[in-house]
Amino acid sequence: MKLLFDFLPVLLFFLAYKLFDIYIATGTAIVATVVQCGWLWITTRKVGTMQLATLAIILVFGGLTLFLHDEQFIKWKPTVINWLFGGAFLFSQMVGRQTAIERLLGGNLTLPPLIWRRLNLAWSAFFLVLGGVNLYVMTYYDRDTWVNFKLFGMLGLTMVFIVAQSFYLSRHVQEPKEEVK
Repeated sequence: MKLLFDFLPVLLFFLAYKLFDIYIATGTAIVATVVQCGWLWITTRKVGTMQLATLAIILVFGGLTLFLHDEQFIKWKPTVINWLFGGAFLFSQMVGRQTAIERLLGGNLTLPPLIWRRLNLAWSAFFLVLGGVNLYVMTYYDRDTWVNFKLFGMLGLTMVFIVAQSFYLSRHVQEPKEEVK
């Protein structure tokens, strides 16, 4: 459910693009992301680092798209976000006691340290590759194809990756240890 909530601005971008144009769609994505972060703040009193990074990047790249009337900026946004996340996950592999993925999922899963590190590397690689694929699609295909890829391609690739990770993790998940009284 959280994944769909995170993709809501992308879905609204897609719908606005199909009904209007790239600039209305960009404005819609900006407003949707601001509302999404506002909703998270109102309901939970916290907004995750990933949501804040996404908000900052959509404000900058979406704002430049609207201000300069140049669609290339909004097309770069998925690449920048994915490379930022991939780099952050990779950096967490080298610094600190926990990897980024362990900080995100550690409350829900109990895994051996080696598996956390492999999972973190896999997510880092996924984000870096996804950013590169977006760059390829935006460079070599038309705008309509890029918009379709942004919703269906990225969501589909993410879902396939999550399912693959689930199969991998199912072999390694440990039962939480009970506290001794």
